[in-house]
Amino acid sequence: MKIYLLIPFLPLIGFIINILLGKNYIKDKAHWIAVPAVLIPWLVSIKMFWGVNEGLIINEDLYAWISSGGFKASVGFLIDQLTVVMLIVVTTVSTLVHIYSIGYMRGDKGYYRFFAFLNLFTFSMLMLVMANNLLQLYFGWEAVGLCSYFLIG
Repeated sequence: MKIYLLIPFLPLIGFIINILLGKNYIKDKAHWIAVPAVLIPWLVSIKMFWGVNEGLIINEDLYAWISSGGFKASVGFLIDQLTVVMLIVVTTVSTLVHIYSIGYMRGDKGYYRFFAFLNLFTFSMLMLVMANNLLQLYFGWEAVGLCSYFLIG
């Protein structure tokens, strides 16, 4: 199994679960989904740090998104020395924000929605950091901006 795929996709799964089930089922327990969805990627990022220290570098395309003639745009990931440091920074800050928000947002009617968008923000930031091409980096950047809008508004 490609364990590094847990880093961006667990926050996405946390977003999907909280946004679909939050209003009717999860409500004020949304943090039970959201916090592990960023804590586990933090642990995997630490593991990847040790792998990169031993010479592991991942530059892999998952699938070709657009292919036309000589042009190819793919969805893929790059994990090298710089990326792994940023992964640790992003997942650490995100985990701490998630934990702090449990108390800060307690009682808010949009509690589940806040944690859903916080997970989506983390996913977007991780996609930006792990992108192995400029198009994917751009979409990650735009998604971070959109999530910021939803979190602030």
